[in-house]
Amino acid sequence: MMSLDSITLYLVATMVAALLGAMMVFFGKQENSAALKWWGTAYLLGAASVALWTATGDKLGPHLYLALNAVGFVACGMVWNAARVFHGRKPNWPGLVLGAIAWVAAVMLLDPAASMLRMIIGAGIVSVYAALTASELWVERRKSLKRRWPAFVVPVMHGCVLMLPILLGSFLRPHDAGFSTSVWVTVFAVELVLYAVGTVFVIFMLVSERTVTAHRTAASTDLLTGMLNRRGFSEACARMIEREAKGGRPVTVMIFDIDHFKSINDRFGHPAGDEMLKLFSTVVVNNLRISDLSGRIGGEEFAALLPCALEEGVLVAERVREAFETSGVVVDDGAVDTTVSIGVAGGPAGTELEVLLASADTALYQAKRGGRNRVEAAEELPLSLENWRRQSAARIGASKTQPATA
Repeated sequence: MMSLDSITLYLVATMVAALLGAMMVFFGKQENSAALKWWGTAYLLGAASVALWTATGDKLGPHLYLALNAVGFVACGMVWNAARVFHGRKPNWPGLVLGAIAWVAAVMLLDPAASMLRMIIGAGIVSVYAALTASELWVERRKSLKRRWPAFVVPVMHGCVLMLPILLGSFLRPHDAGFSTSVWVTVFAVELVLYAVGTVFVIFMLVSERTVTAHRTAASTDLLTGMLNRRGFSEACARMIEREAKGGRPVTVMIFDIDHFKSINDRFGHPAGDEMLKLFSTVVVNNLRISDLSGRIGGEEFAALLPCALEEGVLVAERVREAFETSGVVVDDGAVDTTVSIGVAGGPAGTELEVLLASADTALYQAKRGGRNRVEAAEELPLSLENWRRQSAARIGASKTQPATA
């Protein structure tokens, strides 16, 4: 009964793996995901290999039996390569077939009677692939994924189950070999079902998290410049301010407004204006540190948050102004003035972003009134946001009564 139960379990495992593989290939095509296609194809190959091996038993000739087992090891290599593709790495083609080659060489060189040794070698090869898969799923090279522990635990447990007979081999007596082998065949069959289901759960968890992250990034990114939009900038700044506040460090905000941007659109068209915005975003990014935050918060208005004191922020703002002024843009054989007015405001640890932006906006207004193409630092933070809003409304009302020059 043990043999029949084992065969039944293996057939169930292969049907589950085949169903899951077909599902992953289908979703891989739907979502245009190469990694899902790799995983699905690996499941289908592995399921076909195990199903034929279980159904035919000793009816296959030695060469077909060897090739069938080699296909199973190639499927294990594909699972590892699927994890590589998921992380944006190229498939490792030699590693894909190395396990199968090692298995074929072992079978051809070993005594045909050494079936237990061949089983140990096969389990070792699969365990190595499981360890490689676990390491790929654990290490996200582009951006850290949260809640990744199942991605590491599932393949590690798979490898441990396969290696356990090897680790216990020295404790099993020779006359217990038949019993131990039959027990482990059943254990492998049960574990294969659990591993197939568990791995698919991990795969879809990782794919889902990456999709959510991509949508969140798209919602926080300005499509034209690739910088953070107002929402993304505010959220990122809140995290930075909180982090810097724990260390008691000050922060500085600057607001940039491209001078006479409306006239650029009127004279050269909106495509030229878009190019100007992209140029300025590049200037800002190139002149800030990696630790600094920047974003486009309005039409031609940009902002940045720096973890530094006001004095250092003013120096950075001046560097941005100079770089943009000397960018040398030419449209229709005519030079275009590329100047920017910048307002800078700093505050002690824990100062709210809105307070800093309010103060920087006041300094920006002073830079505009002072002739543009200049950096102005706020002398003090506003007493309240409500007062600042009233002052801003008054400035806007006054500007509507004057001819537009921006």
